[in-house]
Amino acid sequence: MASLWRAAMGQTEQTNDGVEFWSNPERTGWLTKQGEYIKTWRRRWFVLKQGKLFWFKDSAVTRGSTPRGVIPVASCLTVKGAEDVLNKQYAFELSTRSETMYFIADSEKEKEDWINSIGRSIVQHSRSVTDSEVVDYDSKK
Repeated sequence: MASLWRAAMGQTEQTNDGVEFWSNPERTGWLTKQGEYIKTWRRRWFVLKQGKLFWFKDSAVTRGSTPRGVIPVASCLTVKGAEDVLNKQYAFELSTRSETMYFIADSEKEKEDWINSIGRSIVQHSRSVTDSEVVDYDSKK
């Protein structure tokens, strides 16, 4: 897990890729996440936008805010509930080929909403075909 966190933290400045995370995000909210080195749980403000999951220390996110980290959602394979794994209510996990990160939401609804939002983002941003390559057989010509 350390390499994913390092990659996320080390790329904080560049991985914004022009993403205006402070403006009209797809989803925002408080989640509790486990630290990379010191395995304590910390509450962070998360912002999902354009295939990137950013986190911040507080919810007052502006153009001048610096993300504490970012996860490129396209590198993730699954997002699913993890209450059984962590033995914590409202827990879910986000996994890549090599690592799994754990989060805890404030309610069952928040957990399900985050899983759905991140899942949609994974599908949208990890497509192997571009929209121009999609053939719509139902469209009339």
